[in-house]
Amino acid sequence: MLNVAVALIAAAVAVAAAYRGSVVVAPLTLGLFMIALVWPMQKALQRRIPALAALFITMTVTVAIMLAFASLLVWGFGRVGRSAIANSGRYQAMLDTAVAWLEGHDISVAGLWAQHFNMAWMLRWAQQITGHLNATLSFWLFTLVYMILGLMEVDDLRRRVEVYLEPHSARVLLLATADVARKFRKYMVVRTQMSLATGALVVAFAWLAGLHLAVEWGVIAFSLNYIPFLGPFVATLFPTLLAMAQFATWQKVLGIFMCLNLIQFIIGSYVEPRVSGNVLEISPTVVLFVVIFWTFLWGLYGAFIGVPIAIAALTFCKHYQSTQWIAGLFGGPVPGKRG
Repeated sequence: MLNVAVALIAAAVAVAAAYRGSVVVAPLTLGLFMIALVWPMQKALQRRIPALAALFITMTVTVAIMLAFASLLVWGFGRVGRSAIANSGRYQAMLDTAVAWLEGHDISVAGLWAQHFNMAWMLRWAQQITGHLNATLSFWLFTLVYMILGLMEVDDLRRRVEVYLEPHSARVLLLATADVARKFRKYMVVRTQMSLATGALVVAFAWLAGLHLAVEWGVIAFSLNYIPFLGPFVATLFPTLLAMAQFATWQKVLGIFMCLNLIQFIIGSYVEPRVSGNVLEISPTVVLFVVIFWTFLWGLYGAFIGVPIAIAALTFCKHYQSTQWIAGLFGGPVPGKRG
């Protein structure tokens, strides 16, 4: 009981530190995650060229991929935003109709609208966006610095572990760390494959349904699919809002919303588990919990990094005999059983 109490207290302290120190801890976790992803490239290059040259190539490729991904996302949302502005008159007419219907049923919303949605609110919203952009730039700068320093010290850190820990502890720690890195790479491969499949299906469906900006919706669905649960929901909500301005009947809008959710459900609940198999060894319930939990702590970034954090924690638990029961309790399917 004492050990359990100490573990709970330590977990509470760690969570509080992660919340209060998010400016430092969040970029560090992403830096470690990305080091695990790119280390095979760095290691392969170091065998052929000097370490600093290998580091330069690895970081250049990493930054290029990040910029390409960000450019796709900005392009998609930019096109959608311009379309929304062009259809602002129709949205205003729909809003006026909804307000008139509510007030016709003795539900007054005019006062609430005037109180909360005014020019001052819009200015505050614009300032918040500017602040988030500045914070995002600082976040990625810190992450890249952590990556550079971490990649330079991977080999030294492994040697320190082998020197300063007793052989059994060092071997278990290094095996667990390597297993975590392998699962991180598997996780990103699976998420990329499923994101590509989701984006392609969304493009095909939007084109067949006659929904404007079919390619843009596919790009947005591809990008947001890297964020479990929350990303797919947003990727279905925005096309539905555009469909409300494009189509005259609510049946068409409802059909688009349901079909987009069906695509997300098939990919996320049927195809993805069969592609990943039991390699990740994490329960869907745990996935949902960690996404919500880390979103609460770190916002949108927490929604992305929550699952890798859970994968790392359960993998370390699996490699230590005293905590194997945790990995078994919260991991994937029970051995010997299907699904």
